[in-house]
Amino acid sequence: MKLSIPGRASTAAMVTAVTLLTTGAITGAAPASPLAVAAPDLPVANVKAHLAQLQSIATANGGNRAHGRTGYKASLDYAKAKLDAAGFTTTVQQFTSGGRTGYNLIADWPGGDTNQVVMSGSHLDSVTAGAGINDNGSGSAAVLEAALTVSRTQYQPTKHLRFAWWGAEELGMVGSRYYVNSLTTANRSKISGYLNFDMIGSPNPGYFVYDDDPAIEKTFQNYFAGIGIATEIETEGDGRSDHAPFKNAGIPVGGLFSGADYIKTAAQAAKWGGTSGRAFDACYHSSCDTTSNINDTALDRNGDALAYAVWELSS
Repeated sequence: MKLSIPGRASTAAMVTAVTLLTTGAITGAAPASPLAVAAPDLPVANVKAHLAQLQSIATANGGNRAHGRTGYKASLDYAKAKLDAAGFTTTVQQFTSGGRTGYNLIADWPGGDTNQVVMSGSHLDSVTAGAGINDNGSGSAAVLEAALTVSRTQYQPTKHLRFAWWGAEELGMVGSRYYVNSLTTANRSKISGYLNFDMIGSPNPGYFVYDDDPAIEKTFQNYFAGIGIATEIETEGDGRSDHAPFKNAGIPVGGLFSGADYIKTAAQAAKWGGTSGRAFDACYHSSCDTTSNINDTALDRNGDALAYAVWELSS
């Protein structure tokens, strides 16, 4: 997340069954069909394997995966190779920021109505101080695994699925803004919703849902209600991540967040566990944001919620 300036398969199926008759796909959509395909479990072991790769890439490239550095490009190449092998149509978009070349990676799953695009994304860059495994390897790895699960299950949604990994978010959402600005008015209007995942495995986690588009928000809330987890409205990162350029362009947005350097309250610790009086992520933007800086339970729950939303909103 940019610095500010002064679950299980059976669970997913259960939640789907509970909400099929009440949850529309995205704003203005009809209720989901009773024949809608239940979202599969997003294997947390697979997500963690991607995080281990991102850590190795950072370690081999000066300790970070920051914009304009070799570690960022190697991270993008890792994701692209996985997606290409899985049958996605990938596009690398190039831009310049701060005198350095940056890259976005866009992956389209063939099929679905291209006039109704459900898009999920995360920023792939870290700060220069460290490997950025929670911020934002966690979101990037979960979005990657969701895309690979689409391929593995040969999911054929009604709507078109697009996944994205953004560059230079830490410099002010540069990559995502470049992408949105590059879209024609017609192509912007085809994006039914953009889902953002920026820090979803915080070590002292909270469960925060963006309160932007009501239908997308409700989809995430339904998932967490189905597994008995209370959520709160996300406020710490509001306007500080890659959903902001989409929202500013009039595209419906939503997303998940597990907390950065805000302090967990006693009430939140009573609700979610963890330690009150400490940051949700004490290693935020620091060298200690490594693979040891991840809460597996939060990563698992948020990853499954991501998959649930992608399947629900594209059916």
